[in-house]
Amino acid sequence: MILISNDDGISAKGLDLLTRIALDYDHVMVAAPTTHQSGKSSSITFDHPIRAHLIEKTERLTRYAVSGTPADCAKLALDQLLEERPRLLLSGINHGYNSGNSSIYSGTVGVALEGVFHDVPALAFSYGSFDPKADMPECEPLIRHIIERTLEHGLPRGVCLNVNFPPLGEGGKYPGLKITRSAAGKWVKEFEHRVDPHGRDYYWITGYYENDEPDNTLNDTYWLDRGWVSVTPIFADQTHYPSMPLIEEQLKL
Repeated sequence: MILISNDDGISAKGLDLLTRIALDYDHVMVAAPTTHQSGKSSSITFDHPIRAHLIEKTERLTRYAVSGTPADCAKLALDQLLEERPRLLLSGINHGYNSGNSSIYSGTVGVALEGVFHDVPALAFSYGSFDPKADMPECEPLIRHIIERTLEHGLPRGVCLNVNFPPLGEGGKYPGLKITRSAAGKWVKEFEHRVDPHGRDYYWITGYYENDEPDNTLNDTYWLDRGWVSVTPIFADQTHYPSMPLIEEQLKL
């Protein structure tokens, strides 16, 4: 069994493509948010019940629309909806990059991290176009390659893969993939100030990502800008081990 979720919602085109690919490898369960849930990271729902609406069930495919966050979807499927532990958890294909520090905010990556927490190999896929109607046929060969190698070899414990595809357009072909780290940077000009018809201020999230190391060949943004697919191993343990002796020395009583 392969479990699939996303943060763009149950009707997203990227989810449909990833589901079609996964069905060539195993039975599939999709548990995806009822509505668009981008930017929810690993947030979970405490303040109201979560409902799972069965929208399709065939011999090889089961699909649920879940009234929660992306992490809720993965948690609910792993704890309640699945009858067996999945061989693989897939997330995406997200409409828009989840590269650089954006992966911290990403519900797509949040889904994959739930796989890590449950010791299930997990892959998060994103495509560098926010157009909800975007076609992604150029992604399919490398998605299949990554799925097949992961099914064959697994992943290091505690690690999931964050995979980003630059948009190439019809007939495009990627030169290959690069194993990268997340680019260091930040979002700038993050909000736009507006005034509503009643004269009240409000703010709309906007901005753009500013790469602090544009010439560093280790980072994902460098290679995405050059047409390569980036694959970044994400480690769920956020402890910065090299700092531990320094902090211990600073804080000792």
